[in-house]
Amino acid sequence: MTYSLASNNAVMSNDKKLPGDLAMWFFILAELTVFAIFFIAFAVTEQFNSEMFVAGKAQLHTVSGLINTIALITSSYFVALSLVAVSNGNSRKTVVLLVLGMLAAGVYMVVKLWEYSQLFSLGIDLETNTFFTLYFLITAFHFLHVVLGIVILMFIAVKVSKGGYSLSISGYEAGASYWHMVDLVWIILFPLIYVI
Repeated sequence: MTYSLASNNAVMSNDKKLPGDLAMWFFILAELTVFAIFFIAFAVTEQFNSEMFVAGKAQLHTVSGLINTIALITSSYFVALSLVAVSNGNSRKTVVLLVLGMLAAGVYMVVKLWEYSQLFSLGIDLETNTFFTLYFLITAFHFLHVVLGIVILMFIAVKVSKGGYSLSISGYEAGASYWHMVDLVWIILFPLIYVI
């Protein structure tokens, strides 16, 4: 009996694969590496300029960062639900869930642009000091990833509405995986830059 359970587990592990395609996972790994370098640079620089970083963080809008975190987690949840819907062949529900995911991401974009405008109105920009240089570089780089993610979700939604993904959802999984990576990066970025 023990032998058959072990052999069943071995068979099951052979059936497992990464969602999407390998090229997307290489792209995600490359992007995560760039973000990791940014995060390490931020953390190391903070050790040498702790007073500047404390003063810089005090000028950020922690509530807007929290709203953005909730918006992206909500968006990721809708995208995860849409993956279940497309797997079940329910294209209408899939498109609705993708649109909800994009709307939640839109909340993130509006709040982030508002936050930038508030900082600019105080005379704070990329050249204010090292903290804000890193803040704007990291958050703007992430913002561009959100924009790309929304474009990918739009492409997926259009393809679903035209009857795509009936034979394989690999491309859908690749797009969803990218979107979850974007959300994961923000979940790390928010406490690092705004809270800790």
